[in-house]
Amino acid sequence: MKKFKGVYPVVITPMKENFEINYEGLKENVNYFINQKVSGLVINGSTGEFVSLTEEEKEEIIKTVLSTVNGAFPIIVGTASEYTNDAIRLTQSAENLGADGVLVINSYYAHPTDEEIYHQFKDIADSTSLPIMIYNNPFTTGIDIGQDTLIDLGNNVRNITHLKESSGSIQKLRDIHYATGNNLTLFCGSDDLAFESFVMGAQGWVSVAGNLAPNLTKELYEKIQSKDFNSAHETYKKLLPLLQFIEDSGKYVQIVKAGMEIKGLNGGPSRPPRRNLNTEEKNKLESIISILN
Repeated sequence: MKKFKGVYPVVITPMKENFEINYEGLKENVNYFINQKVSGLVINGSTGEFVSLTEEEKEEIIKTVLSTVNGAFPIIVGTASEYTNDAIRLTQSAENLGADGVLVINSYYAHPTDEEIYHQFKDIADSTSLPIMIYNNPFTTGIDIGQDTLIDLGNNVRNITHLKESSGSIQKLRDIHYATGNNLTLFCGSDDLAFESFVMGAQGWVSVAGNLAPNLTKELYEKIQSKDFNSAHETYKKLLPLLQFIEDSGKYVQIVKAGMEIKGLNGGPSRPPRRNLNTEEKNKLESIISILN
């Protein structure tokens, strides 16, 4: 069972002006990440607008990214769906296409109970041999999965091996880490709590900011791993304006797409109902990126 760690940018799905996917642009972006030597990538995630993609598009994205990466680093595929059987089908498809792992979130409309969430994740896990990263994000789903449920899943379901924790509670992350040990590898899912999450036991970061600042996000991770905390603080302070803009704006997809274009890469529009950044937001982003670069 593969164990993931390090900084994994959760990448956008670049689009043309007519909202069709720009697959050539996606290849160019992936080659950029290869050159930046990131630890891996997450595709078809929230930042990739998975809720606005067809199953055929999701499959083509997987094929495009895997063929471009060609084993350079692991690819984790988002396979979330409101209906458990659809998530199972997407997970099995990702496995058949060669994904290294999958990222799944609980139902985000039905507001299931913790018991239902447990069985949703377990049913998905039972359908595949891939390592699974479960995702706790109460700001998206409206449900903060219970700590005991996450611990139970990590300790008792063999291939639930990773947790992306986005509740914003460092105490919760700490206690889950202490209770699951090596059974569950924790990933930071709140960009503006990356430093704190690493210090309290997270071994990785599914990072929105990693799209725009891969070197600095890697640097932060590596400095904390080597216990160079003073230097890590300086890196973190440099990153914080971007991290806070991403977390506070509600426009993380649009920020990354606009930022990629500022950096000479491929972004394009987001599918409706999302709308592009306004002039003030774009000017703020340009200012932040100029400081980071």
